[in-house]
Amino acid sequence: MKRVARFAPSPTGFLHIGGARTALFNWLWARHHGGSFLLRIEDTDRQRSTPEAIEKIIDGLTWLGLDWEGEPIFQSQRADRHAEVARILLEQGKAYRCWCSQQELADMREKARAEGRPIRYDGRWRDRDPAEAPPGVDPVIRIKAPQDGDTVIQDGVQGEVRVANDQLDDMVLLRADGTPTYMLAVVVDDHDMGVTQVIRGADHLTNTFRQVQIFRAMGWPEPAFAHVPLIHGPDGAKFSKRHGAPGLEDYRAMGILPEAMRNYLLRLGWGHGDDEIIATEQAIAWFDLDGVGRSPARFDMDKLTALNAHYLRNADNARLVDLVLERLGPIDDAVRARLLRGMDGLKARARTVVELADAAQVYTAGAAVAPDAKAAAVLDQAARGRLAAFVPILASQPDWTVQALEGAARAFAEGAGVPLGQVAQPLRAALTGRTVSPGIFDVMVTLGRDLTLARLRAIQP
Repeated sequence: MKRVARFAPSPTGFLHIGGARTALFNWLWARHHGGSFLLRIEDTDRQRSTPEAIEKIIDGLTWLGLDWEGEPIFQSQRADRHAEVARILLEQGKAYRCWCSQQELADMREKARAEGRPIRYDGRWRDRDPAEAPPGVDPVIRIKAPQDGDTVIQDGVQGEVRVANDQLDDMVLLRADGTPTYMLAVVVDDHDMGVTQVIRGADHLTNTFRQVQIFRAMGWPEPAFAHVPLIHGPDGAKFSKRHGAPGLEDYRAMGILPEAMRNYLLRLGWGHGDDEIIATEQAIAWFDLDGVGRSPARFDMDKLTALNAHYLRNADNARLVDLVLERLGPIDDAVRARLLRGMDGLKARARTVVELADAAQVYTAGAAVAPDAKAAAVLDQAARGRLAAFVPILASQPDWTVQALEGAARAFAEGAGVPLGQVAQPLRAALTGRTVSPGIFDVMVTLGRDLTLARLRAIQP
């Protein structure tokens, strides 16, 4: 049997962290088992679903590197098929028409509240003669749910989960205007798409008890279900905007690499021993539902940033140059080559692409660099005087290598009777505009003789 997983987001906003993790788990499960990963856009809420949200979801999945088979399936385009299934159930006596008015439903809810009972439809049209239907009222179609016993689910994460059927009511399948409900549409789509495994958040568990009733009423094979605990913030509360940026696009803007985000989302609720750094190919080889824990995972921005720093250090330099230039803008080939030469030193100190782009300006700037406040403090009159005296020595330096430049600086410092730091730190401040940078002699080699001398001459007293 072909194994099929799916990701089915509602396009009512951004792709949030929880949704991204759900997509990743489904994608990894499908890849691990040699199956298919499908994308379904659940856009039946036409008022809240927007083209912009659909675009953000697709862009987010693409950035994260989660590819799917075929074209995305749009649930809104399948309403006729959903309605067909509701009518089949009606014809088979497994569903019925209900003519309850909105006022009757409101009274029903109010009575349940007053009596301290769960709010459920009371089934008043379940066995009633349709001849008693009030004129001019369009009915809904409700499922005839089991009234005795339990509905049991063997969940791939939660284990056996059951609910008494008297806790579930006869839910609506088809609204009075003929449009299908979410519960019906999900089941029909999962069946028609051949979905064999549903991995989603634990907040969908209640929906699952209702959805399996439709599968069973139709005599369709049920997919296996796995409900993953939700993601919490550092304080243990459900992750939300107050814990940080909840949208995947926000983390991309912060300079997080997709491979780092994949690794981090993988470890939010799934584990393989003590392994923390898990490349995608290894994740595919290892991933299965037995590694998913039952407790909520806690989002930790510091851990994500640290993980991102690891992936930055190991990323291809040319790719990092492209990512930096997305933020800094176009440069000529000579400057690009200079940035590429200096990337090893830059990425060793950066945690995000944003930090990397900021630091990269040392190589993209021209012959004059404006020092920041700390660098300006280093460049006092004495420091500028020493640099002015050092420039002719540098200009006549035959070998422009790290070793030769460091040797020249040490000899100059000794001759001036000052520590090396009183030469090296002003060099850093003058050449980079900052007090922190890659090794200053590496910077000088990357900048080259001409640009180094030009920047030093630009700050001379």
